[in-house]
Amino acid sequence: MCGIFAYLNFLTPRKRSEIIDILLRGLHRMEYRGYDSAGLAVDDEADNTKIGSKVALLKKVGKVSVLEDYIKESHIRSDNIVYKTHCGIAHTRWATHGSPRDVNSHPQRSNTQNEFLVVHNGIITNYREVKEYLMKKGYEFESETDTEVIVKLIQHITNKCEGASFRQLVEATIQHLEGAFALAFKSNRFPGQLVATRRGSPLLIGIKTTGRLSTNHFPVFFSKARRFISSEYANESYMEPTMVIETGFKTSTPIKGGEASNEAAFQIFDYKEAEYFVASDASAVVEHTKQVIFLEDDDVAMIENGSLSIHRIKRGDEIPQTREVQNLTLELQEIMMGNFKTFMQKEIYEQPDSIVNTMRGRILDNGTVVLGGIKDYLLDIKRCRRLILVACGSSYHSALACRQIMEELTELPVVLELASDFLDRETPIFRDDVCFFISQSGETADTLNALRLVLRLISKMVFKYCKPRGALTIGITNTVGSSICRETHCGVHINAGPEVGVASTKAYTSQILSLVMFALTMSDDRISMRKRRNDIVNGLQQLPDLIREVLKLDDEVLTIAKKIYKERSLLIMGRGYNFATCLEGALKIK
Repeated sequence: MCGIFAYLNFLTPRKRSEIIDILLRGLHRMEYRGYDSAGLAVDDEADNTKIGSKVALLKKVGKVSVLEDYIKESHIRSDNIVYKTHCGIAHTRWATHGSPRDVNSHPQRSNTQNEFLVVHNGIITNYREVKEYLMKKGYEFESETDTEVIVKLIQHITNKCEGASFRQLVEATIQHLEGAFALAFKSNRFPGQLVATRRGSPLLIGIKTTGRLSTNHFPVFFSKARRFISSEYANESYMEPTMVIETGFKTSTPIKGGEASNEAAFQIFDYKEAEYFVASDASAVVEHTKQVIFLEDDDVAMIENGSLSIHRIKRGDEIPQTREVQNLTLELQEIMMGNFKTFMQKEIYEQPDSIVNTMRGRILDNGTVVLGGIKDYLLDIKRCRRLILVACGSSYHSALACRQIMEELTELPVVLELASDFLDRETPIFRDDVCFFISQSGETADTLNALRLVLRLISKMVFKYCKPRGALTIGITNTVGSSICRETHCGVHINAGPEVGVASTKAYTSQILSLVMFALTMSDDRISMRKRRNDIVNGLQQLPDLIREVLKLDDEVLTIAKKIYKERSLLIMGRGYNFATCLEGALKIK
């Protein structure tokens, strides 16, 4: 798992070399996430409209630049083929199943004809059972990955269910997958089509058109479906077809290109030309378009004949009936390294500005603190009897850093929960609790699952834990549109700007500041705490200048680092407010 990027151009002529460049740039934008191999798939025939046309699969262990050099040596880059419509997919992989090898890299394929190809983020937890069944059916596996079972499974369902659409085949496939995934599919059986879906792993779609969108909301179409395969792994009938998925929505609305279809396709714009960018990270899309849709869990997005439609099988009261087109506030220069040697160094030096951005418009001249994201819920929050802070890693340490001052200012018990432990214990939650879920990305798997507290029962139903019990949920994130942002009642956006470095820096300090401002908001009507509050507010306003003074010590810190970096162990000690700093420092040094 690591980074997904896919690009589909519809009636927008592109040389194959241009398409490859777009895919490679998308991978380069996500290099900060860490990875050990990279790969992509593009069409390999001048006429890519016929079923079964050749697809080139290019994968290499190492950096994206290694893949880039490999492509330069092949015929793929040298010819001048132009495609009016084309689908390409790409991926950077960090090995979870199988060692870093070319064959284990993504995209993974269903057979040697590259009939189905997929790129995947996440982990399929039941892949061994599915793989064992498919091997009994005669399917051979060339990689050690969990991802390969996905394309082998869709191939198996395709062979048993002729006539199903690409989207239907993907819907049928994901019904039998357990775990977390974000997937983008390409197939030479369905030229010019792209299907993407997610569950527990982020995925967004960027839209670029020659004209303005006619609406900012895509309707969600719900399908009636039954599993293609039995749920009994030991039963020989497992994975035998029971019923082809039938759409629950009939329409005579014409699909782009003038063809009628009984599958839901919604024309969001009146222009034929369109480009779509599917990515696991907004940084890969921002240079192409700022109009994006964030997919929800179990959404299946289908791009066909230039039209995008979003489908679901599961229907629930809390599932929005539309997906909003949102505008990214991210700027390309924000994710460029500039004159710094690393992103982490750059973001350390951005902290004076990020702190100002976190406070901007929230700490007023008279010392009043206003957090717009929670103001409608403030009376309910003030009636609570316990604050629960759930997080992982650096976000957990930011919560730990604030526990003391939150208890002091709110006079409420503050409970810290490591998200993974919270899940294992099924912690009791009460109606008068307020639960914070803290995550820079808003997609941290354990923190997100703690929000939902996913209970996987025999029926595979998913129940949310905190909301039904009446507790109020608050998200503290740095990413607008993230899952935690969307699924909590309210929240605080820390406004630290994009954090590319793996080790958190400016997001960590902005999370602390956001929690301190929350505590100040909770105590604004307490006369006995007025002096203490004023001292804290004055200290916060001085913070950017104090950070600049610390950053002037860069040369001294470097001298110390050169002296001790070869030591086998380091002991970092502190207590009180410094305890969290010790833990965070140790985490970064490790």
